[in-house]
Amino acid sequence: MARIKESQFGETPFQRLLGHNREVMQAWSNLGDLLEKEGRLSSELKEQVRRTLAQGNGCEYCKAKGKPEQEKFDEKTSIAAAFAEVFLKQKGNLSDSTFRILQEALTEEEISELCAFISFTTASQYFGAMMKLESIEKP
Repeated sequence: MARIKESQFGETPFQRLLGHNREVMQAWSNLGDLLEKEGRLSSELKEQVRRTLAQGNGCEYCKAKGKPEQEKFDEKTSIAAAFAEVFLKQKGNLSDSTFRILQEALTEEEISELCAFISFTTASQYFGAMMKLESIEKP
């Protein structure tokens, strides 16, 4: 059970926790929708990165959506997921050599999108962890 009661606003348990401030919930949801959709990076790549982050960010709600699906990894997805794992371990204090690996595989536009996605997803997962948001789904 979450630490606070869900509001009546929002479509998901996560949104209903944010829904106590409807403007925050709406802006958060809009940014999440924008970052998750196809952009410079595929939505499938970003889903595998999200799953990777979920394993280390402490949100049970996020973990319940599944672990990374290795069979869906191509080279770019493997590099992005590995970068997410390093991000988790280093708490954002990434070495230049780690970034150079990204620069060899991704464009600057893709790197910017990936880092924005990782940052936003981590913030979302931290919010879920702080609120003790649990999933009603079984992993």
